[in-house]
Amino acid sequence: MSRGEPPVEGVGIAASLGLPNDQFATAWRAIVLPPDAKQRLARVAATTLRLRLAGIPFESLPLHGIILLVGLPGTGKTTLARGLANQIAVAASSLGRFSFIEVDPHSLMSSAHGRSQKAVEQLLREPIAESARRSPTIVLLDEVETLAANRSALSLDSNPIDVHRAVDAVLTGVDRLAREFPTLLFIATSNVPEIVDAAFTSRADFVYSFPLPDIDAREKILRDTVEAVAVAFPDARRVLEDGSVRRAAKAADGIDGRQLRKLVAVAIAMRKEAKVDPNLMSGSDLVDAVSQRESIQ
Repeated sequence: MSRGEPPVEGVGIAASLGLPNDQFATAWRAIVLPPDAKQRLARVAATTLRLRLAGIPFESLPLHGIILLVGLPGTGKTTLARGLANQIAVAASSLGRFSFIEVDPHSLMSSAHGRSQKAVEQLLREPIAESARRSPTIVLLDEVETLAANRSALSLDSNPIDVHRAVDAVLTGVDRLAREFPTLLFIATSNVPEIVDAAFTSRADFVYSFPLPDIDAREKILRDTVEAVAVAFPDARRVLEDGSVRRAAKAADGIDGRQLRKLVAVAIAMRKEAKVDPNLMSGSDLVDAVSQRESIQ
């Protein structure tokens, strides 16, 4: 939506706002990925947008405007999706102010016969298409496996035929929208890509698989979190100066980014006095929080 326009509403719409957005810009900066990964994602999105606007026949270059982000929970897919949407809006500002729509897939699925298919069709045909007519639009399909479940793995005994038809509606809808609206982009995420329907995955213009953070990424995430705490509690900054962040990052192999950030709060609570005053957090508290995480959970 542009400034002054009402938010996008309808069944399945969790949120809508205009882009660029300062919070989404912060989300982009907060996600730590291997070198050039974020920039590569932004370039892919910009390239897809430019090629689709060039009028190249869909049959010759079947770009659907879909980027699929997959990986374990806590690796930052949803946060990155919002940040990526903002980057696209900034890079393509000549097209005007972008609209961002976040879909709640669970609200579309119903046990009532025929309801899921109809809800999906209505979502794609009405609020999303109407937004795309007004302005460039980016749609976040979080947990896309809810809408595009792998039909080959579904049992008609345990899954109503409506679930199969809902997947068909998603595929038909994105095909139609891809042809009709070249400035409509989808960013989809999945924690379990193996249960996303292969036909949806094949429609993605680019699939990015999130890795768990390596030691350098873990150190950067911990440093960023401690620095954020230190804005409110300046003495906590001492943790950044004694090498403890690197030691904690080394010990945190296999931990996702979300849990790494939470471990800083655990470190603050390691000692009774620090729980009252985060200024008292020490480097050893951070290392201990990582090493004792299994007993704390």
